[in-house]
Amino acid sequence: MRLVDSPENPAPPGAIVSSISTADGLALRVARFMPTGPCRGTVLIAAGRSEFIEKYFETIGELLQRHLAVVAFDWRGQGLSERELPDRTKGHIDDFALYLRDLDAVVGQVLHPHCPAPWFGLGHSMGGAILLEAAHQGRSPFARLVLCAPMIELAMLGFPKLARGLAFLCDAIGLGGAFVPGGGRRSIIEKGFAGNPLTSDAQRFARLAAVIATEPQLSLGDPTIAWAHAAFRQMKKYADPDYPRSIRVPTLIFAAQGDAIVDTRAIERFAARLKIGRMILLGRAQHEILLEHDAVRARFWAGFDAFVPGTAGEGQALLARHGVVL
Repeated sequence: MRLVDSPENPAPPGAIVSSISTADGLALRVARFMPTGPCRGTVLIAAGRSEFIEKYFETIGELLQRHLAVVAFDWRGQGLSERELPDRTKGHIDDFALYLRDLDAVVGQVLHPHCPAPWFGLGHSMGGAILLEAAHQGRSPFARLVLCAPMIELAMLGFPKLARGLAFLCDAIGLGGAFVPGGGRRSIIEKGFAGNPLTSDAQRFARLAAVIATEPQLSLGDPTIAWAHAAFRQMKKYADPDYPRSIRVPTLIFAAQGDAIVDTRAIERFAARLKIGRMILLGRAQHEILLEHDAVRARFWAGFDAFVPGTAGEGQALLARHGVVL
């Protein structure tokens, strides 16, 4: 396993790259980084759909400057991890529970043996949704969660009930491995900067496009019908008002005012029900908060620095104020 290093997007120094196996035998690419000097803990980056480790090189460098170790990995079916289907361009999964197997593998084989505690989860979009599910199930190993535009609900669906019904029907009749209607092999990045729904920062968008041009295997096209069906089933859980109330991990959520990928209003409703969490709305930001222009990123890091690493026992104290006993 290797990292794709380029002049436009240099890898942070000292990367240790490895391949680990999930419980069901898939190979995942993992990279870990240690800061120089004292270490305040470890941040695990849970990427979004179609993403890869190299997208986070800038963020990893900024975390290392904060004396935090970092673990980044590619979910099954994307990056340079093993794919679920022979066609590498299809973003495919049958059930989001499989992503929890990936998370378990990284925690058990990388965090536990190699990374200093406390551990913190930094999740974007789909990755944020998976970190929330782990916390909801009471199996989160993290002291705190920081989530960027978590995939609580999609924003681009004109007729959501119809989309959910079609995904269910098409998956049930054996079309789960096909692209969603209108989908194809080209990634959003390969379609160009103009009118993109990800970021308003042309330079960071171009840097990401250069990474894909250097290593086309990192590119991932649109999701399959099975992925969409699995995502709809997962997102349905978040609509339950009791779901966020059951989360016992202190959580800070960043939402983007101009997000065209996930529904910011749904994130607001979800965050309002968290027992020990809050949301920060970032104006003039699109979905990729960590790829946005410097002013947006500065506000993100101000919130992050105020929240991580926090103090020991603070989460339990906040829960106690709400009458919740662990």
